Amino acid sequence: MPFIGQQPITGAYSKLDAITTSATATYNLLLDGSAYSPASANHLLVSLNGVMQAPQDSFTVSGSTITFASALTSSDSIDFIMALGDVLNVGTPSDGTVSTAKIASNAVTATKLADVNFAGNTNTDTTNTGNVTLDFATYQNHILTLTGAVTLVNPSTEAVGQTGVLVFIQDSTGNRTVSLGTDYETAGAAGITLSTAASTTDIVPYIVAASGRILLGAPQLAFA
Repeated sequence: MPFIGQQPITGAYSKLDAITTSATATYNLLLDGSAYSPASANHLLVSLNGVMQAPQDSFTVSGSTITFASALTSSDSIDFIMALGDVLNVGTPSDGTVSTAKIASNAVTATKLADVNFAGNTNTDTTNTGNVTLDFATYQNHILTLTGAVTLVNPSTEAVGQTGVLVFIQDSTGNRTVSLGTDYETAGAAGITLSTAASTTDIVPYIVAASGRILLGAPQLAFA
């Protein structure tokens, strides 16, 4: 892969050219006679007079020059400078390139999910009559005002293990009934019987046991 400027060195350890000290703090960094620019001072191991030097504190780097915290003398000895290779910026991953396998276990915490609505999305529909197909892919809970006799048509969007509630509200007329498609199952295949009084609210819990099997719990009637 071509690069403009210095080719990044990855996984390479290079001993830079020897430096003869003098009465100055700044020296040129060379590798095989050519200017060498490390990514930062942290990418150099520097030994001065037999003592390892702390990057940023004992020396800094700017381009291909190294500057010590104080001027050296001709009696000082830079034992060696080892370059630990250059870093490559990862940058921002492209959309759709980070798979589940690339995310470390336990890396995603509740703090990172602060904006997620764990209560589940709720569909509130104030006009329901005739055939009604619930969208389980988008909504976990459904609040349906019955304005006529309703038949819940078999959906195709449920997910195994999904749970939620179906809330049925009678309109101002009342006596609205709900029939079930074959994917909706009740205890003893008895179906569901709702309150009939106008404006009453009933709740029916559900769990998706398998594709095409939405198990409905006993209706909780006449909330007021």
